Amino acid sequence: MKATKKSDEIEMKVTERIKTFDDACKELGENHPFVLQYNTLRDAGANGIDCPDISAYLKLRIICAALNEGWEPKFTNDEYRCYPWFRLYTQEDIDRMDEEERKNLVLWGGDAVDGATCGLASAVSNRAWSHSLADFGSRHALKTRELAIYCGKQFIDLWCDFYILRK
Repeated sequence: MKATKKSDEIEMKVTERIKTFDDACKELGENHPFVLQYNTLRDAGANGIDCPDISAYLKLRIICAALNEGWEPKFTNDEYRCYPWFRLYTQEDIDRMDEEERKNLVLWGGDAVDGATCGLASAVSNRAWSHSLADFGSRHALKTRELAIYCGKQFIDLWCDFYILRK
């Protein structure tokens, strides 16, 4: 924790302040554009947010904005932007892991379409498993590697909802 110059209080690190989606909304405030847009769609009832992936996208952009504490990407050559990264494993890969490695796994299924699309990174297999892609929106950019790791682990259920194809 670091002391602030504005008061005698101790300011908690952002990763201590933001543990939930509600924490992120509180951090940004009810008048932040992302929070206003989310609340408007949520309150629209049947015409609002009816897809888990859309709801997750809106929540994750609020969370990322709160974790960034005002930082926004400029998309310059000398700027680094970080994103949570998820790796897909085969059953054979998992079988070769020891117990410690397996603790860090989150298992999710997927669908087979033209090869396979499955998991968090939406791996697409057109020719071989070595060809995969993962798309991230700029609203999910984080200012540090540490924040990206924290966000990916702390909000794994939202990332799953965002990336996993549901029928």
